[in-house]
Amino acid sequence: MPEPAPDPELFDKVVNLCKRRGFVFPSAEIYGGFRSTYDYGPVGVLMLRNVKDAWWRSMVQLRDDVVGLDAAILSPPAIWEASGHLATFTDPLVDCRNCGARHRLDKLDDREVCSTCGRRGALTEPRPFNLMFKTHAGPVEDAGSVTYLRPETAQGIFVNFTNVVNTSRKKPPFGIAQIGKSFRNEITPHNFVFRTREFEQMEMEYFVPPEDGPRWYEYWCRERFNWYLELGMPADRLRLRVHEPDELSHYSSGTSDVEYLFPWGWDELEGIAQRTDFDLRRHAEHSGERLDWFDQATGTRYTPYVVEPAAGATRTMMAFLMAAYDEEEVRGETRTVLRLHPRLAPYQVAVLPLSKKAELVGPAREVLASLQPHYMCEYDETQAIGRRYRRQDELGTPYCVTVDFDSLEDNAVTVRERDSMDQDRIPIADVVPYLRERLEP
Repeated sequence: MPEPAPDPELFDKVVNLCKRRGFVFPSAEIYGGFRSTYDYGPVGVLMLRNVKDAWWRSMVQLRDDVVGLDAAILSPPAIWEASGHLATFTDPLVDCRNCGARHRLDKLDDREVCSTCGRRGALTEPRPFNLMFKTHAGPVEDAGSVTYLRPETAQGIFVNFTNVVNTSRKKPPFGIAQIGKSFRNEITPHNFVFRTREFEQMEMEYFVPPEDGPRWYEYWCRERFNWYLELGMPADRLRLRVHEPDELSHYSSGTSDVEYLFPWGWDELEGIAQRTDFDLRRHAEHSGERLDWFDQATGTRYTPYVVEPAAGATRTMMAFLMAAYDEEEVRGETRTVLRLHPRLAPYQVAVLPLSKKAELVGPAREVLASLQPHYMCEYDETQAIGRRYRRQDELGTPYCVTVDFDSLEDNAVTVRERDSMDQDRIPIADVVPYLRERLEP
C-alpha cells in the first residue's frame, strides 16, 4: 500500500478547534501573546492529564520493575557539566545578513537559503547555541549563584540512582520513571505546541546489566511503539525510525524514534536511546560518589547500562488530537468529531437535560452525581440538544446521557455513543454498569 500523505489543512483545523473548544490558548494573549508559550484550557488540561496518566499506567502502575520519581526543576551547574550539556547541548545557529532572521541550520531545507526572505548566500557561518536556560538562585547574581532550568528530566533520575536503589529494593533490570516540565531555549520554536521552550516530558531510565542492553533496547522499542497503537493511533501514520550514526547524541550508542505523520511530514513523538553507562559513570566521576551495582549472586560489580524511552507529553497530546480529528456528512451537514480513545478523552460522559426546565434539571443533576465518582463528566443544559451533541463530538466525549420528560415516568435515560451516534434507552440504575462495560474493557 502507498504511504499516506501529510494533510496540511489538518493543522489549521486542529489549531482552530483547540482555541474554540478550550484545549489550548496562546499564553499572555491579552498582552499580544508571548512566542512559543501556550496555556492549556479547561478541556486541554484534562486531556493532557489523561495522556500522562495513560503513560504512567503503562510504565509504572502495570509493572513491578519500574518506580516513580519527581526531581527538582532547578539544578546546579555541576550536574550539567558532568552530563555534558554545558559543552554539547547546542544547536547550530545562523543569522541572515539580509533580513536579520535567525535559523537553526539543520532545520533549513536549503542550507544556503534564508527561509524567511529567500535570499541565497546571506547566511552567516553557523555557531553553537546552548539551549539551556540559565538563572540565579538567591539575592546576589554572581558566578556562585548560577543555576539552570533542566532541559530534560533524565539527570534528576541519574543523580538519585543510589537513593532509589536503597529505598525501593529494586535491582537491575529496573526502571525509574518521571513526568515533568523541561525547558529549552529553542532557536526556532514552531508548529503550535510541537516545539516550544517550555514543555512536559514523560521519561524513564531502565537500568540493566551491560550485556543485556541490546535486548532491552529492542524490547522498549516494541513496547513504546505498541502503546500508541493501543490508544488509537492509526498504524499507517506511525513508524519507528533508526537514527543514522551522525544523528546520535553524545551519550547514545543507538537511538530509534517513534514518529508520527504530522501535517508537515514525519516528526518525532518519542526517542528510545541506548545511553550505555555514560550518565552514571560521568556523575560518579564528577561527584566522587559510587553509582554502580553489586550483584551478590555473581560477586561482580558493574555500572548498569541504561535504555531510555523519552516522550513529549504535549506533542503526544497534539498527535492524538490530529489522529482523532474527523469530519463526516450527517443529514446534509458536516459533523466534526474527535474519535479519541476513552482513556484520553477530556470527558468520558456528558449529562444533558433535554431542556432547562426545573423538572428535568433536578433528575439530571442526580444522574450527574451518580456518574462523577466514576468518570470525568460535563453537564450542559444550554442550546438545542442537537447542538449540544455536536459540541460533545468536537470535545471527543464518548457518551452522552440525556434526561428527557419520559425519564420522569420510566426512570430511564437515553445514552448516545459518539462514533456511531447510536442511542440506547437505559434504566437510570443501570447507567454506571452500562458505561463501565464500554469504557473500561
